[in-house]
Amino acid sequence: MQGVLRATGLAAGGGVLWGGHLLAAREAPLALRPPGAVATEDFLRRCIRCGLCVQACPFDTLHLSAPGSEGTLGQPFFTPRDVPCYLCPDVPCARACPSGALAAEDLRAQNTTRMDATGVEAAAGEWDVSRARMGVAVVDRENCIAFWGIQCDACYRACPLLDRAIVLEARRNERTGGHADLLPVIRPEECTGCGLCEHACVTDKAAVTVLPRELVLGQVGTRYVKGWDANDEQRLRAVDTNVTTTTERSKRSALDYLNEGIEDDE
Repeated sequence: MQGVLRATGLAAGGGVLWGGHLLAAREAPLALRPPGAVATEDFLRRCIRCGLCVQACPFDTLHLSAPGSEGTLGQPFFTPRDVPCYLCPDVPCARACPSGALAAEDLRAQNTTRMDATGVEAAAGEWDVSRARMGVAVVDRENCIAFWGIQCDACYRACPLLDRAIVLEARRNERTGGHADLLPVIRPEECTGCGLCEHACVTDKAAVTVLPRELVLGQVGTRYVKGWDANDEQRLRAVDTNVTTTTERSKRSALDYLNEGIEDDE
């Protein structure tokens, strides 16, 4: 009987805490989650705080958030400056998740892809941890010493997706006029958010920081498309083409509105 009462009490308390966790999540927007983490709201609902992903991590990268630390209480997070994600090829953390908060199957290659700078490839259906999107690195150009003209490529060399997620761009040094600066530039579409660049940064406080993608990246919407990129048109396939534009005069089709005056010009 005591066991039943204890379980009931824990369940009731858990319900209160669970609701509190959902609210607290909005107070920890900078928390970085493990590879394969689903969208924030789904992650908050699905994660059962079991800690199996933390136990499965061979590098002690992951931690369960405690009171006063990053993240939502009891959920996994990592701090790249301390210990980054080393992108295990078989993603043990995601495979250990029993609730679907870490969608391991999303980390399987859809076709043959290069996994890292060594040229290792993942065939369709094999694990491809380069598909992880834990966050995106952002360079502080004011405090990155490469932008001062000092030769430094620590973040570039640390990146497991060399010349994919970080590239070095040459720029003439206007101060000396005698050499080129090699500047680190992040490619968000390739960046996994592993934080190896942040971990390797030589400045006292890292001049390259990994942040959640939803806080850093914009959204183009459906009004613009890269006409030179056939893949970009995929974004528009599900868009309703029967669009109308509301003006002060009337409601007309967008095409009629844009073509207004053409006949008069002719």
